[in-house]
Amino acid sequence: MALKSFVLIIAILAVVTSISHASDPSPLQDFCVAVNDSMTTVFVNGKVCKDPRVVTADDFFKSGLNVAGNTSNNVGSAVTAVNVNNLPGLNTLGISLVRIDYAPYGLNPPHTHPRGTEVLTVLEGTLYVGFVLSNPGPNMKNKLFTKILHPGDVFVFPIGLIHFQFNVGKTKAVAFAGLSSQNPGVITIANAVFGSDPPINDDILAKAFQVDKKVVDYLQSQFWWDNN
Repeated sequence: MALKSFVLIIAILAVVTSISHASDPSPLQDFCVAVNDSMTTVFVNGKVCKDPRVVTADDFFKSGLNVAGNTSNNVGSAVTAVNVNNLPGLNTLGISLVRIDYAPYGLNPPHTHPRGTEVLTVLEGTLYVGFVLSNPGPNMKNKLFTKILHPGDVFVFPIGLIHFQFNVGKTKAVAFAGLSSQNPGVITIANAVFGSDPPINDDILAKAFQVDKKVVDYLQSQFWWDNN
C-alpha cells in the first residue's frame, strides 16, 4: 500500500510544476464571450475568489476517492473527478485529479482533454493505453503510441491528444490520474461526433467517414454513454 501511495504522489506532483509565460492565460472553460455592459453579470476565466477571511480547511478538502465508481454501463468504466467544480481550493492552482474504475474488459473511450496533460498510474489490474498524434504531413498517418500498464506503471497523455485506456484483464482495474488544469475538460470522440445536440448533418459525417448515410443514421440513433 505504501508503494501505491508513493507512486500516486509522484504522479500527481509531476503535473504541478509549471513555467510562467509572458502571454494570455490558457482558457479554463470552452468559451468566455466579451460583453460591453459593465453591469452585466460575467464569468471570469476560472472562478471568482472567495474572501480569504471566510476560507476554511474544508475548501481544500474532499473525501470519497476510496469509493469505486459504478462501471455497470455500456463502456464498463467510471471516472470520478476532483476538480475546481467540487473542490474549490483548486482554483488558480492548475491541477486536478481523477479516479478511473474499469470493469473486466471495460473501456475509457477515446477522448481528449482540451486544457490539460494527463499523467496516469495503475493501482490495480492491467490496462492497454494509448494516444494518437495530431495530423502529420501529406500522405502520412497519425501515429499511435501504446503500452501495457501494470500496477505501479505510469503513462503520460499529452494535452489535447486523443487517448484511451482498456482493461485487458478478467478482473477489475483501478487507476488514478493527475491533470495539469483545474478544469481540463473532456471531449469523448464518439459522443461528440455522433451524439451532439443538435446532430451533425449526416451528409457531412458520411463524407468525412466515407460510409453510407444509413451507417451514420444508425450511429446517431444510439445512446452514447458518458462515463464521467
